[in-house]
Order: sequence, then structure tokens, then C-alpha cells
Amino acid sequence: MKKLVLIAFGLFFTAAIVSAQDEDDEKKGGFKKENLFTGGGVSLGLGFNSYGNTFSIGASPVFGYNITKWLDAGIVVNYIYSSYKNYPYEGYKVKISNYGGGVFTKIYPIRFIYLQAQYEHNFGRQKQTDEVGNSSTFKSGANSFLIGGGYASNRDPMDKRPFFYIGLMADVSGDVNSPYVNANGDAVPMIWTGLQIPLFQGRSGRY
Repeated sequence: MKKLVLIAFGLFFTAAIVSAQDEDDEKKGGFKKENLFTGGGVSLGLGFNSYGNTFSIGASPVFGYNITKWLDAGIVVNYIYSSYKNYPYEGYKVKISNYGGGVFTKIYPIRFIYLQAQYEHNFGRQKQTDEVGNSSTFKSGANSFLIGGGYASNRDPMDKRPFFYIGLMADVSGDVNSPYVNANGDAVPMIWTGLQIPLFQGRSGRY
């Protein structure tokens, strides 16, 4: 089921990007450097259940392109620190440093509301400590597929300017090594907030 969800979302967003790019190229004359943007954000996740507490915090610079007035896409790199304590085994703790990157797309059905999909691959270094203090370290890798949405302030496709965004995303990939899941492998909702900053703005930097 989860694989079907991933495939469906992937096909949907790929189709949207391709069709939007074709439309924009035809009407606007192809690539425009003033449609490029940068920025980035921070993420925070907290999870509580019978299996233990989970904490995640991360930073993620981005570089992207305004494909149309309602669609953005780009690449992201990130660093995420995660930790959790497994209640069934009192004293058992895991700390994970993750780094990696991926691609994202944002759809704006309304000027100040966005929907987001983001695929990532992260490499992790895990340190596990058991209930008697013995520890071990090993490396891991994980794919993540995050979906969600949120609020964007002052996003104006006609008069580009920096804007702030805040939203909520969750990993639906089902990968137990993902930095966005708890000790039981369940997705931990992540609060995402940051800035998007247009590049190369000038007299021609308008839609």
C-alpha cells in the first residue's frame, strides 16, 4: 500500500512539473534566471508513544526554480539529528546524525497555501547505548518521501520578494532507518519553517 502511495504521488508531481514546464516554456520563452531562488529552513519533530520519545531537528538549504505562478521545484541538502529512547528496554537510547539531499516540489493552489512533496536519501551514523551502558556505532542509509503543506507569507508571483513559510510534513516511505520516524518505525510529524529568497531580481524579474 505504501509503495502504491509513493508511486501515485510521484507520478502526479512528475506530470504536474512536466506539463507546467511545457506551458511556461511556450508562453514565457524558456529558462529565466530571475525565476531562480534559494533559501532554506529548519525542521523540528517530537514523537511520544508507548515505544518511546523521539526528537529530531534539522537544517536544509535549498535551490530551486519558479516553474509557473503556482509551481516551484528544486533540490535540497540537509543535516538532521535524531534521538529516541525505547521504553520497553529501559535505558536503551539511539542517537543518529544524518546528512543527505534530494528534490522537492511545491504547489500553491492559493497564493498563501502550499502543498509539498520531497524525496530524500540520507546517510546516517547511529550510536546505540543499551540499559547497562554498552554502546555500539554503525552506519545506515534511508530513503524518505515527505508530503505535507503549510502557509506562505507574502508570496507574490507578480512582484517577487523574500517570504517566510511554515508547514507540517510526514514521511510516508515506511523506511525504518528514516530520520523522520520513531523507535517503532512510525512517521513523526515534522514542523518545517524557513525563508525563500528570489535571485537575480531586476526590471525583468517579474512574471
